[in-house]
Amino acid sequence: MTDTPDDTSAAPCGVSPRLLELLICPVTGGPLIFDRDACELVSKKAKLAFPIKDGLPIMLESEARDLEVSS
Repeated sequence: MTDTPDDTSAAPCGVSPRLLELLICPVTGGPLIFDRDACELVSKKAKLAFPIKDGLPIMLESEARDLEVSS
């Protein structure tokens, strides 16, 4: 038996699945795609990947990885 709530027990990268459903791209307002392997939230429209550090999505454009440069 654990004290961990159900919505975070299997949370990817330590982020609540409910939180991932609510987040949008801060640049375009569009949807984000969760990249489990890289532990990032990807905005295809903005061509940016926002990191998730210590279970917290870092939704700052200045912290995002530019997908055009990284390709």
